[in-house]
Amino acid sequence: MNYLVATIKDWHIKEYEKYSNELHGNWSLISNKEELTLKNIQKINPEYIFFPHWSWIVPQEITNNYNCICFHMTDLPYGRGGSPLQNLIINGQKTTKITALKMTQELDAGGVYLKRSLDLAGSAQNIFIRSSKIIATMINEMVKTPIKPKPQVGEITIFKRRTQQQSLIPQKSSLKIMYDYIRMLDADGYPKAFIQYADKRLEFDNAKIVDGKLSANVTMTIINNE
Repeated sequence: MNYLVATIKDWHIKEYEKYSNELHGNWSLISNKEELTLKNIQKINPEYIFFPHWSWIVPQEITNNYNCICFHMTDLPYGRGGSPLQNLIINGQKTTKITALKMTQELDAGGVYLKRSLDLAGSAQNIFIRSSKIIATMINEMVKTPIKPKPQVGEITIFKRRTQQQSLIPQKSSLKIMYDYIRMLDADGYPKAFIQYADKRLEFDNAKIVDGKLSANVTMTIINNE
């Protein structure tokens, strides 16, 4: 049996390197957009294609002909759409579900294979690493015991993808809100939370709250308005 994993994040690639050597079958990895072509997939002929973290729309010729499974960081159908982690934290959520679902042309609307709980404490980087380990166990489950996807049940809620400008920390924010803004964007490849002061931009990471005091690393740059 052949399996394919498509992901662009280091934390998922590290987990892939572990379970691809432990699980039965022949495993292949795609880690850039250009490699995900119907021709390449036909050569592999996978039973399943798993997408732990993929930033592009998968062509319909692939989703129509192969079992494509993606992973979304909400308890679907709640939270369909973009920036799930950041939207969850902004909404005050402490925990969530990782949903493994069938990939269709309608975003995050496919049938559900299984769900697993995820704690949202800590930085985005820590949460993503934690989620990669959970997703690895979910892939393990689906490979060992075939599961049929079931239709999503419940009220549909849509999340909008956050823009880089929305990383600006709102004025007069409480320490808790500032902490959440910093930690929810504190991951490789994400725009840091920031404030602007005159011609300077201050970006924050590694935030901590101890005894009612917020501390964080600060990087200051001069804004060029030319």
